[in-house]
Amino acid sequence: MMLPPKILPGAAEGRRRHRLVWALSKMRAGAVLLLLLAFCAPGCAVNDEVVRVTHVQSGELSGLGPENAARVAEIKKARGGREISPQIGEVLGDAPQLSVAEYRSRFPEAECAESDYQVGGTDVLSVVVYDEPDLSKDAVPVSREGYISFPLVGRVKVAGLTPVEIERLMAHELAAKQYLLDAHVSVMVREYNSRHFMVLGTVNAPGTYTLQAGERVLNALSKVGGFDRQRAGSHALLIRTLESGTETENRVIVKIDLDSLLKRGDQASNLYLRDGDMLFVPPVSRYYIIGQVQTPGSYDMPNDEVSLVEAIGAAGGFTPIAARNKTRIIRVEEGVEKIIVINVDAITREGRKVSDIALKPDDIVVVPESFF
Repeated sequence: MMLPPKILPGAAEGRRRHRLVWALSKMRAGAVLLLLLAFCAPGCAVNDEVVRVTHVQSGELSGLGPENAARVAEIKKARGGREISPQIGEVLGDAPQLSVAEYRSRFPEAECAESDYQVGGTDVLSVVVYDEPDLSKDAVPVSREGYISFPLVGRVKVAGLTPVEIERLMAHELAAKQYLLDAHVSVMVREYNSRHFMVLGTVNAPGTYTLQAGERVLNALSKVGGFDRQRAGSHALLIRTLESGTETENRVIVKIDLDSLLKRGDQASNLYLRDGDMLFVPPVSRYYIIGQVQTPGSYDMPNDEVSLVEAIGAAGGFTPIAARNKTRIIRVEEGVEKIIVINVDAITREGRKVSDIALKPDDIVVVPESFF
């Protein structure tokens, strides 16, 4: 409270002047307060804080209210049950995720090498020596160690070679042993048993399949009978191990746009498969919005691109009793649960679109009730 200044007794004229100064100063203070209130529109924080992030301590979620807190717990439980494979997170690990263009640019030699099938143990070959029916064999098994036994030639290692390379090797061996100096040999893989790939996720028949010559991503999707378009996301992940069995072994993830591949015929995304590949078709990403919105619930995020304001709009907007400026996003990043408090009015009413928050898969948006 502001008090009038002290003045000397008996000085009537001085008293009048001092009272006038005091009154004017009080009027100025009130004017400043009015100006502050005028500029601070509803929803505008005086400290201009639009977004505030806090870490959840000991699993305690404050400020949600008992009903919303119970609903968040239900969502977390149901969300955990949607995991297609308990090992998939471990498989993905921290491997770099590349687009098809990035993968092709970083490994330009990969497509050529992957198009040629390399024979392995337990495969079965057909070997034809032209004009020599006694030497031709319709079914030549490859041992687990990678060898075949052939008349006049004996035991030959063929594992890791393509059929064309085996043809040259057999012709060379026949000439080296002085049996046929100019042999014409044809080699084909009769049974593919040595190389495999996996398909997991929202597909109709997940499992492990033998890899045949020249097979691509579309062949894999065909083998599993396609995928569930209602449950599947817009991308598939091709998880590939490079330099397998060496000290420099590493894993890379190639993100394949399924719409481009299936609807627009993007053959660049139809990569050749390799031994040990895993094709994972994850479920469509979702976010959840509960509390004081018109239609709370779970919403699909087909392209992983939706902002908080867009999500509230998709849910029909706020109810009249919504605490708009205490909207929260509950998010888990790198194993740490966070609460992000957003002043939505500061984004919408003041046109601060740059401050809008991009939602991430499995985010839970909570709009609490206002008590004022």
